Amino acid sequence: MDFFSSANRISILEHLQNTFFDVIIIGGGITGAGIALDATSRGMKVALLEKADFASGTSSKSTKLIHGGLRYLKQFEIGLVREVGRERAIVHQLAPHIVRPEKMLLPLIKGGTYGSITTSAGLMIYDLLAGVNGDDKRKMLNKEETLNKEPLLKTNADSLKGGGYYAEYRTDDARLTIENIKSAIQHGAVCLNYVEVESFFYEKEKIGGVKCIDVQTGNKLAIKSTYIINATGPWVDKVRKKDEAIKGKRLFLSKGIHVVVPYERFPLQQSIYFDVPDGRMIFAIPRNRVTYIGTTDTPYNGDLNNIPIYQEDVEYLLKAANNMFPVLKLSIKDVESSWAGLRPLIHEEGKSASEMSRKDEIFESQTGLVSIAGGKLTGYRKMAERVLDLINRKFQKEYNKTFSNTHTHQIPLSNGAFKNSKEVKAYENNIATQLSSWQLPSYYSEYLVTNYGLQSDLILKRMQRYNDIPEIALARAEAWYSIHHELAYHPIDLLDRRSGRLYFYLPSVSTILPAILSEFKEALRLKDAQMQVLKEEVELAIKQISEFHPAS
Repeated sequence: MDFFSSANRISILEHLQNTFFDVIIIGGGITGAGIALDATSRGMKVALLEKADFASGTSSKSTKLIHGGLRYLKQFEIGLVREVGRERAIVHQLAPHIVRPEKMLLPLIKGGTYGSITTSAGLMIYDLLAGVNGDDKRKMLNKEETLNKEPLLKTNADSLKGGGYYAEYRTDDARLTIENIKSAIQHGAVCLNYVEVESFFYEKEKIGGVKCIDVQTGNKLAIKSTYIINATGPWVDKVRKKDEAIKGKRLFLSKGIHVVVPYERFPLQQSIYFDVPDGRMIFAIPRNRVTYIGTTDTPYNGDLNNIPIYQEDVEYLLKAANNMFPVLKLSIKDVESSWAGLRPLIHEEGKSASEMSRKDEIFESQTGLVSIAGGKLTGYRKMAERVLDLINRKFQKEYNKTFSNTHTHQIPLSNGAFKNSKEVKAYENNIATQLSSWQLPSYYSEYLVTNYGLQSDLILKRMQRYNDIPEIALARAEAWYSIHHELAYHPIDLLDRRSGRLYFYLPSVSTILPAILSEFKEALRLKDAQMQVLKEEVELAIKQISEFHPAS
C-alpha cells in the first residue's frame, strides 16, 4: 500500500484499526515526527496521528532557524546551548537543502544589550560549546566592516560601534517536519493527518490504545498499542487531562509573532539579530522576495486553534526595525503576511516568558501515558532520543523486549538527496536553467529545491502536462505531488506547510488557487460542496495572516 498518498486515506485508516502497534504518537509536529522516525528506525511498529495537518501548530510558526540559542547563554543554560549548538551541524548534514548555513550579524550599538567585550566572549563560548570550526568561527567586526556587511545600518551609524559575525542555519520548519514524516513512513511507520484522538481506552488500569475520529468523515475508530507518547506541543496538557488530573509541572504558553514585508521595502543583504529599546533582541531575515521580522514573547491563555495577531504586536516589530534602520519607515501597510505561534514552555514560578527555560521535560502518568514538552526546534532529534530511550527501558522491564539505540544521526532526510551545500547549489543552478525556459522568476529555483529537493525534477516534468501559464502549471504540479507523495488533503496543506506560499509568496495565491482547487477535486474525487469549504478555508487563512485585531 502507498502510505504517502491521500488518495489511499480509507485504506490507511483501515490499516491503523487492524494493526497492533508498539507505539502510538499523538502529534504531528517536529517533535512527534522526530519520534516517529527514531522509533521506527529502532525497529518499533509505529503509528503517528495528527488532528489537523502535520506541522500545523508551533512547527510551522517558528523563526525558521536551526540555531544554538545565543541568548540562552545569558541565562547560563550551558547544557542546552551545547546540545542544540552541536545539533545544528547534524541536522544540516541530514538535509542540507532544507537546513542552510546562514551568517548572522549582531550590530553593537551604544547602550545596547551586548557590549564588545561581552559579545566577543559570548560568541567565543558559543562557538566552543557548539564545536564550530574554520571560517564559521565568530569574527568581531569594526564599524566600517559592519557597515560593509549591512549598508542599511548606515542610517544608524552614529550609534553603531561594530558587530559580531557568527554562524547559524536557516530552515523551513514545516518542511523539516514533513521530511521527517516522509522518512518515518519510508522506514515503516504509519502517519496520518486529520485524525483526532478523543480519549483513551484501558486494560488493567493501563492505557491500551486511543479512540479517534476521522476529522474528514466523522467516522470513529480505535487503535491499539503497547505505549502512547503525547507529543502535542501546546496541547500537551489538554491530552494529559484526557488521561488523569495534572499534578506537578504544567505548561506555560508564550506567543510569538512574525511579520513579512516585501524585500524592496526591507532590502537586507544579510540576516540580522538586533537590539530593541526595551532590551529584547529580534531577528530580521531576508528570504527570496521578502524579509521577515520576529519575534515577540508574550503570555497566552486563549484558543490554541485560533491564535490572534494583534495590531500592537505587529507595530512593535515594525517600530523595532525602524529604530535600528531609520531609513525604512515601515508601516503596517507594508506587511504582506504574518504568523503567530505558541512556545510550550515548562512553567516556572516567578519567571517571565522570555526567562523560562527552553529545556524539554518528560512526564509519565500512572496509567502509562508518556508526554514530552518544552524544547526547541533545533533539539528535536535529542528529544526523540530521550523519550524513546525511556520507552526502550519500559519494553525491556515489562516485556523483556529490546530495540536498538537511536541512529537518526545516520539517516539523511529526503533519501539522502544531497551530501553537502555544494551539491545543493549545483542542483539549484540546474533547476534555475530549466525554469528560465519557463520564464519563471529566478527565486523559484531556491523555492523548489528547499521545499522538494531532488523531487523538483518530478514536479517540473509534471508541469509539462498542463496547458496553463507557467506559474499555474507549476502550482498544479505541486498540488499533484503534495497529494500523492506528501499526504496533503486540503489545498491549505500545500499553500501553508508544503510550500510556504501563504507567507512568503502570498501575492501568487489568488492567481493559482482555482487551479489548485481543481487538482485536489480531481485527485480526491471531492464534491462541489466540499470544494467550497476548502476554498473558504484558504480565504480565512489569508484573512488571518493579513488582517490584524485592533487590541489585545
